[in-house]
Amino acid sequence: QVQLVESGGGLVQAGGSLRLSCAASGHTVSIYAMAWFRQAPGKEREFVAAINWSGMGTYYADFVKGRFTISRDNAKNTVDLQMNSLKPEDTAVYYCAATTTVYSGTYYYSSVYKYWGQGTQVTVSS
Repeated sequence: QVQLVESGGGLVQAGGSLRLSCAASGHTVSIYAMAWFRQAPGKEREFVAAINWSGMGTYYADFVKGRFTISRDNAKNTVDLQMNSLKPEDTAVYYCAATTTVYSGTYYYSSVYKYWGQGTQVTVSS
């Protein structure tokens, strides 16, 4: 089993920055990829970014490319999401997720991820 705990959410003005962090515990050696998803009120959960075990493979949703950066520290069992140039439409609950198995092209699907955190609220005011 793997446990995930997110931190770093909050309220920020449009154009500002936030850094989310996800700490993994438990059987972390089994984790291959980690990701961030988000869910806004009344909307489906959507993919934001993912990173593989080496940190060399990163994947982003089109709407965050150039603004968000995902990174991981395997020694600390953490994955971070640096969010810059935030927009009001980025307001959502952000979830950290982890999987032990993922195939090329499937990083974007929530069904791939077995472990999920509780989520952290990000609110961007205009």
